[in-house]
Amino acid sequence: MAMQFYASPEQVQRDRSEYARKGIARGRSAVVLTYEGGILLVAENLTSLRKISELYDKIGFAAVGRYNEFESLRRAGVRMADLNGYSYDRRDVTGRALANAYTQTLGAIFTETQKPYEVEICVAQVGATPESDELYRITYDGSVMDEPGFMAMGGQAEAISNVLRSRHDATADVAAALALAVEALSSVGGENNTPREIGESQLEVAVLDRSRKGRAFRRISGAALTTLLGGGKDVPEKEVGEAGDVVPPAPGEDKPTVSAASVDLEGKPAADETPAKKPGRSKGPAEGS
Repeated sequence: MAMQFYASPEQVQRDRSEYARKGIARGRSAVVLTYEGGILLVAENLTSLRKISELYDKIGFAAVGRYNEFESLRRAGVRMADLNGYSYDRRDVTGRALANAYTQTLGAIFTETQKPYEVEICVAQVGATPESDELYRITYDGSVMDEPGFMAMGGQAEAISNVLRSRHDATADVAAALALAVEALSSVGGENNTPREIGESQLEVAVLDRSRKGRAFRRISGAALTTLLGGGKDVPEKEVGEAGDVVPPAPGEDKPTVSAASVDLEGKPAADETPAKKPGRSKGPAEGS
């Protein structure tokens, strides 16, 4: 009868942690940082698969690691946010609640399954003021950290964080914040630990714009990204950019930001409701002739 080898729980946890960390370190890095107008999300990405996306009105998502694993987490987060916003109120959907849900999911996967997820994700929520911005970092084992204004994930995250820590400025504009993010990403990965050059085609960039009503998430690509990398000002979004990249149109000024459940409509007629006609007998075409 074959006997199974015994491994202590501590050794099993260490092996899983080492396995997940090695998998994450093989991937390309991502940076999330605050600036004057909101939150900037930048990832080094050579494929058409998205590492940065939107979860809800004011909430963004960035991840590194295995795409199929963090994509399933992203989709679950979108479903949870939509369900809670529809069932209760849009204001009940917060970045903290989504971060807690991801923490429970990744913690259960890490302790109960044989293979942990090789992912590291960020849930970012833009607030009305820079002081109310929130950045949550969730690691492969379910640990969550509230980051103070900036964070780096994947690859050589510690070296990238050192660059951000020394030069991050929450009052900078989006062009300066993007230049710092690109400089931090390019500071590692070169030959003999020398800086390298990262081109526009290797970047995936998005912002959570504080000034936008309704949905704050906006991707920056094409001519807008070229302008920002050159030190210019942010280009307002258009339906179709100059380079042919399709960008979602700006929301209308009267777009609701709360659900109907949060407003007391009892006793008030609907906006499109017309006064009912008094009942009466209509005249036929032959009547009175």
